[in-house]
Amino acid sequence: MQLFDIGANLTHSAFAHDLPQTVRRAREAGVTRIMVTGTTVDESMAAIRTADELDLCASAGVHPHHARDCGPQTIPALRELARHPRIVAIGECGLDFNRNYSTHPDQEKWFVAQLELGLELGLPLFLHSRDAHPRFYEILRHHDVKQAVAHCFTGEKEELHAYLKLGLYIGITGWICDERRGRHLLELVKEVPKERLLLETDPPYLTPRDLKPQPKARRNEPAFLPHIARAVARALGRPVEEIAAETTRNAVRLFRLNESGSSAAAQRPLAA
Repeated sequence: MQLFDIGANLTHSAFAHDLPQTVRRAREAGVTRIMVTGTTVDESMAAIRTADELDLCASAGVHPHHARDCGPQTIPALRELARHPRIVAIGECGLDFNRNYSTHPDQEKWFVAQLELGLELGLPLFLHSRDAHPRFYEILRHHDVKQAVAHCFTGEKEELHAYLKLGLYIGITGWICDERRGRHLLELVKEVPKERLLLETDPPYLTPRDLKPQPKARRNEPAFLPHIARAVARALGRPVEEIAAETTRNAVRLFRLNESGSSAAAQRPLAA
């Protein structure tokens, strides 16, 4: 069984002391590919370094929490970072109307700017939305976004079908393992076409609630992706090996990866 973790915050300080060991555990568990998530320009640069050092892929983008910190150099910097062959997506970008660390106008401005960058470069988008439907959907529809994943989907049926109508992929995390907040996903995941389903851990957050024993300090990591895959397989009533193969194939297709794991859309290595 080989799995692709499409979203891992491996530049987070929680992994500062054991990142190589974390990736080794993931590979031993069958997680053969991991995309390191970029959440700011600096973190996207760190994601590239991590991907280079550990033979992974990465995204480059600015999370909506950090939209307030964007400025005239943000998009040019992301454009340059996106030239690196390890970058396979633009993001994490989107809207977060739950925490509201950045104002709604700032979030929308820089979300749109990153959508336009992804469309310009021909790179798929790694999308974040929390309590932002239907505005999030309206922006995606207006820009005719198709090559993208709704990362860490936790929404309801209407939201799911809005994204599927656009042609988006759907990322499922350990939220589906939470009997309090994620029970509805056990039914909704059945409505995701098998060619649109992706899996992710989103570590160090979202440790599967039913994982036993719980890891120290409840730190999530990519090695737990098989646990999520098994939860999805049970919900679908299908063998976990099929789910692993399909979701890996979907991720490779979305991110247009070649055999080395680099983006086929990359133009040239990042300048020194």
